[in-house]
Amino acid sequence: MTRAAREILIRPLMTEKSMRQKEEQNTVAFKVRPDANKVEIRVAVEAVFNVKVASVRTASFEGKLKRMGRFEGRRANWKKAIVKLQPGHKIELVEGA
Repeated sequence: MTRAAREILIRPLMTEKSMRQKEEQNTVAFKVRPDANKVEIRVAVEAVFNVKVASVRTASFEGKLKRMGRFEGRRANWKKAIVKLQPGHKIELVEGA
């Protein structure tokens, strides 16, 4: 792997849907670099959290068009990875209130 594991994983996604999937399906969602592939994501999660990964699913999102008055811009494109952990493995993330 050419890049550090912490460069690939940007942050965990803490949404109602991802929290429900975490409890029901033993999955964790991360915002990752748009150029990261599934193998790099798997290796990064296993290295950072010391768990075994069963599968990785990814989805790429195009940045939204935003306007401020007459000026137009775009948010950055981003990628989401849904990582399914093997049975018996768990990632404890701090859940905000």
